[in-house]
Amino acid sequence: MNKKVEQPSAENPEELLNLEVTEPKEWAAGMPAVYEAFKDLVQETGLLRGMGASLKMNQKGGFDCSSCAWPDPDDDRSPIAEYCENGAKALAEEATTKKLTKEFFTQNSVVDLALLNDYEIGKKGRIAQPMYLPEGATHYQVITWDDAFKKIAVKLNSLDSPNEAAFYTSGRTSNEASFMYQLFVREFGTNNMPDCSNMCHESSGTALNEVIGIGKGTVTLNDFYETDVIIIMGQNPGTNHPRMLSALEKAKKNGAKIIAINPLHEAGLTAFKDPQKVKGVLGISVKLADLYLQVKINGDMALLKAIEKLLLDAEKEKPGKVFDHDFINKSTVGYDKLIRHLEKQDAVKLAEQSGVPFEDVREAAEMLKNKHRIIICWAMGVTQHVNGVDTIKEIVNLTLLKGSISKPGAGLCPVRGHSNVQGNRTMLIWEKLNGKTAQKLKEVFGFDPPKENGLDVVESIKAMNEGKLKVLFAMGGNFLSATPDTNYTAEGLRKLELTVHVSTKLNRSHLVHGKEALILPTYSRSDKDIINGVEQIVSCENSMGAVQSSKGVLKPVSDHFLSETQIVCRLAKTTFGNKTKVDWGKCESDYDYVRDLIAQVIPGCEDYNKKIRQPGGFYLPNGPREGKFKTEKYGDKAAFSVTKLPEEKLEDDEYIMMSIRSHDQFNTTIYGLEDRYRGIHNERRVIFMNPKDIALGGFQGGDKVDLYNYDGGAARVARLFIIVPYNIPERNTATYYPETNVLVPISSVAAGSNTPVSKRVIIKIRRHTE
Repeated sequence: MNKKVEQPSAENPEELLNLEVTEPKEWAAGMPAVYEAFKDLVQETGLLRGMGASLKMNQKGGFDCSSCAWPDPDDDRSPIAEYCENGAKALAEEATTKKLTKEFFTQNSVVDLALLNDYEIGKKGRIAQPMYLPEGATHYQVITWDDAFKKIAVKLNSLDSPNEAAFYTSGRTSNEASFMYQLFVREFGTNNMPDCSNMCHESSGTALNEVIGIGKGTVTLNDFYETDVIIIMGQNPGTNHPRMLSALEKAKKNGAKIIAINPLHEAGLTAFKDPQKVKGVLGISVKLADLYLQVKINGDMALLKAIEKLLLDAEKEKPGKVFDHDFINKSTVGYDKLIRHLEKQDAVKLAEQSGVPFEDVREAAEMLKNKHRIIICWAMGVTQHVNGVDTIKEIVNLTLLKGSISKPGAGLCPVRGHSNVQGNRTMLIWEKLNGKTAQKLKEVFGFDPPKENGLDVVESIKAMNEGKLKVLFAMGGNFLSATPDTNYTAEGLRKLELTVHVSTKLNRSHLVHGKEALILPTYSRSDKDIINGVEQIVSCENSMGAVQSSKGVLKPVSDHFLSETQIVCRLAKTTFGNKTKVDWGKCESDYDYVRDLIAQVIPGCEDYNKKIRQPGGFYLPNGPREGKFKTEKYGDKAAFSVTKLPEEKLEDDEYIMMSIRSHDQFNTTIYGLEDRYRGIHNERRVIFMNPKDIALGGFQGGDKVDLYNYDGGAARVARLFIIVPYNIPERNTATYYPETNVLVPISSVAAGSNTPVSKRVIIKIRRHTE
């Protein structure tokens, strides 16, 4: 039974108000991080199971953390803990000994489970066997694997067109499973492959592909140790990529300077207490940011242009000393056009538009003026804006002006969020397929892949609501909680004939479903995957293009799991029968054979089985890293871009809201109700506001309010939030997702990438009404 709810992400908010507010921290990690990590591990897994697994996480020959995509060091890995607090929490989540059996689903209806918040749902445990919800039923019931595959196959084969189905992918999915998944989908006849990258770094891939010829970053971890300046924009490493702090500490030790650019002062950008070093244990911190530029939300482009204008002025004073003209002349196009654009700019006005005091902008320019080994990092604070693609092009502009690419200690670093989201795209999980790759698939597998572009996430949600989609198959993730415009998305999901989720644990998407629904349980990254008595390995690609093996070490808590690769292959066999060109049976039982197939299709994966068995794996080809640019528009040159500043217009009672993570979550997985770095305890339904805005709005800290968005004439509301005074620019606010995804309009997307604009949502704030 599908019960309509106003906010699927929080059914009973009145019961959640236990907020305690303390002073924000000025440093990250330290011994509190160790305590929190071990506490979660022991509570969920027991001492021996959890600690034993943690010693193998991110180690050569061990398993890859299922949390963020920050790379492992090539050589100097810690033998004790090559993971962070949130990595330990991710392990605790997946290695838990709690499991949901037939009895659990018999005792708990879908409606009852939907009344829980996301934190409570996620803490129930691992799904122990396939589950099926018949049309009109109130409870999930056990189903055999064979029957589950038959139901999916019958539904898929009954569709009028393959394009009536969409196949979503989460960033946790291994390279092997991703490749076989896209192969199944394309042999089925559609490119409808929305994925989590559509909602995060699609803007990065779009911009970088256009101007440098590859949709990835250009640096390796070792570059951080050789650089002069690191710029960190729209990223909070202390919470989202904590292992990055160790790299920043090493960079600082080697003499690098750090410029942090963020609307919030984040502990993980300010200072770091390394719990694996004596100083960190004793509470002695290492200062990280040498300069902290607190921009307004979406003030990044104005700030970059202001810095570039000041650098241009310095270049005119000392020609050839500030810009790298040898590199510019040899490797770029569009320089003169950019310079004409910058000459018209007023750095003082640009600084004002960015929200950063001009003296601080000038200090940033001085730090960069005589340096050429510069790394620029960014994440969702840059990508999830209407102008996200253009802001990234502006980042590239600064990099090209300084010649800060294609050399040690320099380059571009879009920091990926999920552990294999970049690998998914390398393995062709994308709603688009270029002609060269399509031809290669045809040569190797003997079928013609579909030529027309498929649906991305936003397009899929719209197609659900328009009745154009009948089936959603989700390989991992929590589709409903991750996507924008929650109620609109929920309405679309309810219109589907079948929803299928390959999952490790229960989540919100299992409870807002199609007429029929299936949950297919799979191994976690830390689980042993044994086929015919042989322990299997899979592979993942990190944020810097390194591919390495991952081998689970824990005994699964259920005997009824199948790997993602096995699920795809068995579904393909059931769906296609004899009408297939692929040996799905062999792929199901032999991952080495899968990798041999990958080696025939994916550039850089030749000798794949040999290379991933090397300690530390191997790096995929990266032309710009080596000074080789190949773009569709500009040939063998990298391109400067002339971008337009975004317009910021607000009514007197409007604010800009950005959605953020708490320290106690990873993406949509909620580990707990603590955000200790920001001083928030026991609660998630808060809105951070500037104290002046609170007073001008007639509010006080602690007031209960409702949040509204009216984009496109539709009223969206997130009820019962608590105002927290915070150091944030005026007219800017911040809230946690997924609680406020309900406010993110489906129609508000980044130009060029179609990424939902979750970092700039126009809201109105009103006193809470019962």
